[in-house]
Amino acid sequence: MNIREAIIGDVAAILEIAQKTWWPTYSPILSTEQIAYMLSVLYSEAKISRQISTGEQTFILLFADDVPVAFAAYSPREEDADIYKLHKLYCLPQTQGKGYGKILIDEVCKRVRATGKHTLDLNVNRHNKALSFYEKMGFAVAYEEDIPIGTYWMNDFVMRKELGPV
Repeated sequence: MNIREAIIGDVAAILEIAQKTWWPTYSPILSTEQIAYMLSVLYSEAKISRQISTGEQTFILLFADDVPVAFAAYSPREEDADIYKLHKLYCLPQTQGKGYGKILIDEVCKRVRATGKHTLDLNVNRHNKALSFYEKMGFAVAYEEDIPIGTYWMNDFVMRKELGPV
């Protein structure tokens, strides 16, 4: 297995992982219409391409046997550059439980610490079963946040992890 920073040529793989992960992850807690809408807004080819090409978010891909199976994306928070945000973390359903999510979080934490920063936030739906995974990874709920997206709402916890020195 290996990890590398994503390039524009990886957009199709990122979109495929997102499509295959979002439906089983969010179907128990969101409507089909909301999932389809959010995927179309958050995971359009143009949006992911822009995020990669401009450096708006840094994407990293995890490969198992030379096949992309998981990704993460992070950046400094817009409102506070001393805090980084893990925007995305998705592993193909058939790979969940293999430690890939932990490997990606560890990599993001290492990269954030290398910038001299020591705080990593993420948003997670308040009913997402990944909440317990993030707690095991050292994140704790900092506050709740309701974010409008079209006619829908993302009802999230903002979780925070304080990172130790490199």
